Amino acid sequence: MFETILIANRGEIACRVIRTARRLGIRTVAVFSEADANAQHVRLADEAWPIGGPRPQDSYLRGDAILEVARRSGAQAIHPGYGFLSENAEFADAVEAAGIAFIGPQAASMRKMGSKAGAKQLMAAAGVPVVPGYTGEDQAPEVLAREAERIGWPLMIKAAHGGGGKGMRIVRSAEEFLPALESCQREAASAFGRDRVLLERYIESPRHIEIQVFGDAQGNIIHLNERECSAQRRYQKVLEEAPSPFLTSALRQRMGEAAVLAARAIGYRNAGTVEFIVAPDGEFWFMEINTRLQVEHPVTEMVTGLDLVEWQLRVAAGQPLPLAQDEVPQQGHAIEVRLYAEDPEAGFLPGSGRLERLRLPDASAHVRIDSGVVEGDQVTIFYDPMIAKLIVHDRDRPAALARLRQALSQCVVEGPKSNVAFLERLARHPAIVEATIDTGYLDRHLEEFMPAADAAPPHMLVAAATAALVRQELAARDAARQSVEPGSPWAIADGWRLGHAGERVLLLRTGDARHELHASGAGGTYRLRGIGEHEVQVEGAHLAGGELSLRIDGRARRFGIDAGDGRAIVHDGERRLRVELDSPFRASGEAAETGDDRIRAPMPGRVVLVRAAAGDSVEEGQELLVMEAMKMELALRAPRAGVVAELRAAEGEFVEADAVLALLEPAPEPGA
Repeated sequence: MFETILIANRGEIACRVIRTARRLGIRTVAVFSEADANAQHVRLADEAWPIGGPRPQDSYLRGDAILEVARRSGAQAIHPGYGFLSENAEFADAVEAAGIAFIGPQAASMRKMGSKAGAKQLMAAAGVPVVPGYTGEDQAPEVLAREAERIGWPLMIKAAHGGGGKGMRIVRSAEEFLPALESCQREAASAFGRDRVLLERYIESPRHIEIQVFGDAQGNIIHLNERECSAQRRYQKVLEEAPSPFLTSALRQRMGEAAVLAARAIGYRNAGTVEFIVAPDGEFWFMEINTRLQVEHPVTEMVTGLDLVEWQLRVAAGQPLPLAQDEVPQQGHAIEVRLYAEDPEAGFLPGSGRLERLRLPDASAHVRIDSGVVEGDQVTIFYDPMIAKLIVHDRDRPAALARLRQALSQCVVEGPKSNVAFLERLARHPAIVEATIDTGYLDRHLEEFMPAADAAPPHMLVAAATAALVRQELAARDAARQSVEPGSPWAIADGWRLGHAGERVLLLRTGDARHELHASGAGGTYRLRGIGEHEVQVEGAHLAGGELSLRIDGRARRFGIDAGDGRAIVHDGERRLRVELDSPFRASGEAAETGDDRIRAPMPGRVVLVRAAAGDSVEEGQELLVMEAMKMELALRAPRAGVVAELRAAEGEFVEADAVLALLEPAPEPGA
């Protein structure tokens, strides 16, 4: 076994590899960019080395810099994690050429899977089921159109060299084909540098089921059963689980055998994932092999009790697989979701900034947290905005879903916006509960997973107001105990005031809504006016350990409360409500400027293109600038027709969120 390994990655996966290495007594070397100098993987590793600037191409994608650190630190092996250089055959070759073990598949296997077209041809030759289609080199439009007619409608056009949902179009008729082809080729050329496409039959309402495979240097290849990843948004996985609620024992065996056959076809070694698309009738076809450890590998670990990173290390060190196929355990049900710094209500726009507050459930036999950040860390604009992976396990699927809902209710993210509430709605949606979801369901029915437009629930406003009153009293008592006259009537927190009956005004804000409440009482007993038509009676209020218990008009209720200065997150067991406590003396003020003449940066990032100049006339919706942030491009468009009065950003410049990048002014009147 290795004595020292280098982890050529960052964040959650680097921390996860470090945990296994530490348990095995293996010394770890981390690498970091300028943006990650204080990151958790840097703090957890035995040593860490800087490798360049904050952009991935200046650091984590610099194979030469990573290899230099490996040589200088004495690392005997490099674990690439996932993303970055994990599926880069040239990097794997360079690692081996330097006399260092690559903890992953051989470069030859990567190259065979690097082209979707070549991979499909190879799998078909090996007897693995592949979706009917066209993978030929002749890319003439008339040839592609003729092949499309042969395959039949609907079909999918896919970039032959790519992934992540880019360069993909669904076509349902011959009339749509050529425009969709041209669009797909343009996007493929822009994203991947090559515009070659392949055509394949589009499967309606498909499931996405993948098989975890493992191979060793002795030629042994087995599978560790499946994960279902059908809950997707724009081809990105949202919820993963094992075992699949869709598969029968017979179908599981057939898919497992096909996955092993696919791995053997490319002489696979180490961890990999064979992905299949599955029709409603159970017919399945090969999609691709991911030649690395998957983000969702903890799901398999939870149901098998195995450490897949340990297996990776042992195989890379030349050891045989620890188990034979018939020895692979399978117990209970596991589910994984990913907590992101993103705003689902703004098109899932990635977020960034300091994690002012981060509360995650305690780890246990049923709950696992894989994270690369802690409270106070920064979510930067340069990398994926994942905060943590939340994985739960229980005896069966209903119990695991219950665990997931409970664990999500304990999550609090303050600072950048997060997708926690979206995940809570997902975990309760009938399509998830009844296991009927297919890969396109979220995109077709996204509004079902968005918050309701109705007013804040009254019982949650009562809970928020009560928590604020209790906290005010506790703060007043603490201040009284520290005063020179703790017994003074002026220090008593009972709500009494000279000249009136101790009524207090609370101003609560939920989103854009403003709620003015009048409260009287003390010591856990209050009367509240302003919530509904009638006065609400609160009794027995007790706030401790993040929980509020009380009786509302005689009915006992319990809420989760995460309260801080001026705000609280209230959870009633099914949904959450963020409430801000405002000053009742603050004027509401005039409406804010609409800003229709300002083009602002929606988030921190780098300006990569400027498509207009001062003095240019522009139309509504015209693209003016393009920003790069969180591994994605954002097009900033003119909100209305006009003239560019001023440009305040240049190509290559980094800008902060809400920075004004351009100003518009009305177009001159004709003849003026």
